[in-house]
Amino acid sequence: MRIVVALGGNAMTAPDGSARPDDQRAAVETAVGPLADLVLAGHQLLVTHGNGPQVGNLLVKNELAAAVVPPVPLDWCGAQTQATVGVLLLNALDRALAGRRSPVRTAVLVSRTLVDAADPGFAEPSKPIGRFLPEDEAAVMIGHGQHWQYRDERGWRRVVASPEPVELLDAPAAIALLRAGYLVVCAGGGGVPVVADGPADYRGVEAVIDKDLTAALLAGRIDADRLVIATDVDHVMLDFGTDRAAPLGRVPVSRLSELAAAGKFAGGSMGPKVTAACRFVQASGRPATITALTELAGAVDGTTGTTVEPD
Repeated sequence: MRIVVALGGNAMTAPDGSARPDDQRAAVETAVGPLADLVLAGHQLLVTHGNGPQVGNLLVKNELAAAVVPPVPLDWCGAQTQATVGVLLLNALDRALAGRRSPVRTAVLVSRTLVDAADPGFAEPSKPIGRFLPEDEAAVMIGHGQHWQYRDERGWRRVVASPEPVELLDAPAAIALLRAGYLVVCAGGGGVPVVADGPADYRGVEAVIDKDLTAALLAGRIDADRLVIATDVDHVMLDFGTDRAAPLGRVPVSRLSELAAAGKFAGGSMGPKVTAACRFVQASGRPATITALTELAGAVDGTTGTTVEPD
């Protein structure tokens, strides 16, 4: 099968969330084993990944140096972290594949995601990113044209647009690499956000695209047989955090969509994953699974995780 695996941010950091370089290297080394096993089983893989901790680190550097050099735009941060995490995955995956005597090798594609310049998110940025700052430090960043809001007693926080992904501009390149036999890594962090000023005329914008929504769109564009969203839990939980909490196994897409519309899944965590899985299933008529990274083999054969099925 051709499978898109979307790695959560937990796959890129230490268990306690630390994102030092050594933490990231160690986390990636652990994450690639299940991916290499899928390749050894004969599957064709495209891997996407989160980049929140890595972008967060760059934002701190921006803030500390803002009085000396202008902050790096957010689309540049996305491109840099795609390449950084991509190289970590490239090295670790090639080692894991070679260790399993697989001839498959890895290719990393720094890729762009088209968004609509008229997306309402740009008019009223609301996606919080980065750390909290006191008012005087936030004022420096506001002076550089950024949007910051006073959130609570913790201080001020930057907010940006979170537009819907419209198109994966570099999907044709990903398809060519897959056909050439590579395991492909692309669309990290949702892709570098760009808008179109004309035919083949794109420019980056200050925005954050949900990585799982991008993964769902990408899975459709490359004609994937299955989308697997790998996170840090085995199943999607209904009534999470209550004494009624229960794991969801196989569920029709119409039923899961109803539950999502009723607000059963947290917007900042499981909600986007559920939405992405439903979108892929509705668009393709093929299944999607949400489960833990360690359960990828079972996710592919439908024996573990929450599998969203066509009606």
